[in-house]
Amino acid sequence: MSPSEPGFGRDLPITQAAVDFARKRHSGQRRLSDTAAFVSHPLEVGGLLDRFDYPDHVIAAAVLHDVLENTETRPGELTDRFGVDVCRLVELVSDDPAIADEDERKEELLERVREAGGYALVIYAADKVSKVRELQILAARGDEEPDAGTKLRRHRKSLVMLQETIPDNELVHLLRRELKALEADEAPRRPASRRPA
Repeated sequence: MSPSEPGFGRDLPITQAAVDFARKRHSGQRRLSDTAAFVSHPLEVGGLLDRFDYPDHVIAAAVLHDVLENTETRPGELTDRFGVDVCRLVELVSDDPAIADEDERKEELLERVREAGGYALVIYAADKVSKVRELQILAARGDEEPDAGTKLRRHRKSLVMLQETIPDNELVHLLRRELKALEADEAPRRPASRRPA
């Protein structure tokens, strides 16, 4: 295995095709948190689902979960290349670009995933684990994320929804631990409360 290949999905043909597709479509894009190649995020999300032995088409959808939002890819192309099931999962976990307000868009996505249930929930959960880890990278470097408070609030809300819908899922437990670790890292940076003299 070359260093550029992900450490998962070698025996999963749909996932391997998805990895190749995602690398091409996200080529040149960078993560804001650490300037790593953006594709490292969807690969991490797919890797989390592979770790917990989800089916090939679910891992592939996880790898592709940002292509509708962040590239010129259209649903029809995903259906043609990867099938209806993969495309449907990617659509379920993608923001609706018709909703201009970011808070409303994220709330609509959360409710859509809640209603869809099934594999959409685990892709959503794995995505949140990866996003919290990105915030941890920034915190560890001492960099300020301008929207960190808003993102943290949204991740907590996502955790509540996931605990209500799939409480015993390994990814929900992992998200809870990652959020606790992030909050512990940020605690010393908060100003101490002052007692009146």
